[in-house]
Amino acid sequence: MAKKTKMKKTLVEQILTKAEIPHQGLQLNALEDQELPACNRSKIYKTLALKGDKTGTVIGILPITEHLSEKKLAKISGNKKVSMIPQKDLEKTTGYIHGANNPVGIRQKHSFPIYIDQQALTEDRIIVSAGEVGRSIAIQAQELADFVQASFADLKEERQESPISY
Repeated sequence: MAKKTKMKKTLVEQILTKAEIPHQGLQLNALEDQELPACNRSKIYKTLALKGDKTGTVIGILPITEHLSEKKLAKISGNKKVSMIPQKDLEKTTGYIHGANNPVGIRQKHSFPIYIDQQALTEDRIIVSAGEVGRSIAIQAQELADFVQASFADLKEERQESPISY
């Protein structure tokens, strides 16, 4: 019988373990093998880095199934407008490449304001990147917010209902 190989913890997982923050490491491409019943895409959250015209870098975290309202994030972060940081500047700004941005690692290096969409409070746990592409962690939203000093707010773009044509 093949022996299971234990995956090495990412730096983010090591930080959370050391801080005694309960979490579960996941390999995203093997998510169906993990013990997360009823795991659906709305529990997976993306970490977006934006630049505010007044405050500089701002971090927004919301479900991958949603679109970020830049207008809402600008307002709650004290900016007139915010815009996505170009992918070529992402690693230089946050320390992570596209797909690996995570609030824990960003908070360790920077004091950027972090905002998590309030929908996260309705979930038992949310899934965010663990700092490497394909690696994630499941964590309680409030535990994450407390650890990274994040605020909860409505960050989602309002969905436009399509007119019904007959």
